[in-house]
Amino acid sequence: MPKIAEIPASHARPLDAAGMALTVLLCLAWGFNQVAIKLAIADVPPLTQCTIRTALGAAIVLAWMRLRGLPIAARDGTLMTGLVVGALFGLEFLLIYRGLLYTTASRAVLFIYLAPFFVVIGARFFLPGDRFGAMQWAGLLLSFAGMVLAFGVPAPAADPNQWLGDAMMVAAAAAWAATTLVIKASALNRVSPEKTLLYQLVLCVPIVGAGALAFGERFAGVPSATALGSLGYQTLIVSVTFIAWFALIQRFSASRLSAFTFLTPLFGVAAGHLVLGEPLTWAFAAAVVLVAAGLVLVNRPR
Repeated sequence: MPKIAEIPASHARPLDAAGMALTVLLCLAWGFNQVAIKLAIADVPPLTQCTIRTALGAAIVLAWMRLRGLPIAARDGTLMTGLVVGALFGLEFLLIYRGLLYTTASRAVLFIYLAPFFVVIGARFFLPGDRFGAMQWAGLLLSFAGMVLAFGVPAPAADPNQWLGDAMMVAAAAAWAATTLVIKASALNRVSPEKTLLYQLVLCVPIVGAGALAFGERFAGVPSATALGSLGYQTLIVSVTFIAWFALIQRFSASRLSAFTFLTPLFGVAAGHLVLGEPLTWAFAAAVVLVAAGLVLVNRPR
């Protein structure tokens, strides 16, 4: 178990205006990533997409660290913790991509976004000072209610194997939450966010790559320009956004920050409407209001 670091009280504070704006931009980028994956999936299977973008992302981050003169060698006591978060990162994506074969997208979204609840619960044990009061819990539940309104209450399983996909999504949510908690509560909270990301990208490549081979993923042919553009977006934009995300984890309350991720699937729905012509409903508009109201409550000082 990685050694728990002392968390400065300032690192458990609510997000300021700049932090909120940056987090919203990150969620926007991640929401459009869902569309990017769909655009490329006919030419490049999902785990193969993840392997390519992660490997290229690792190369970009490594080059960036060398350019800035940031330390890369693990001589700061973070190696074991870095291996843990890297394994969790890879496991999360493996579970999500494979779990979608057994359950529906709407069920997957709701189960994956149990992650903020896991973070808040875990913070009570691992992050002293980063605990929710009644107002913050009310905001978290209000935001999740908005998610339910947007994606619907999961219908009873039509496929006898659907429980397996649901369980994989819950496990992915737990892995996501554990990654956040370990970073916040360990020595990784004191190193550059680039190094934290590099650990995860390097460990993720063999995990998802092995998954792609084990499940027999194959290219259908030469990838189209659309597929290549999608991979470019996933690599150049999405992979690199995690540097900013880990910087935010170091600076602000992990519990409050995790609650903002409820915006990601809503941006994904909006992106699907703009890019793929998928319909929007009044329920979606109401969901946006609920999620926004919940985030206001979550980020209010106790």
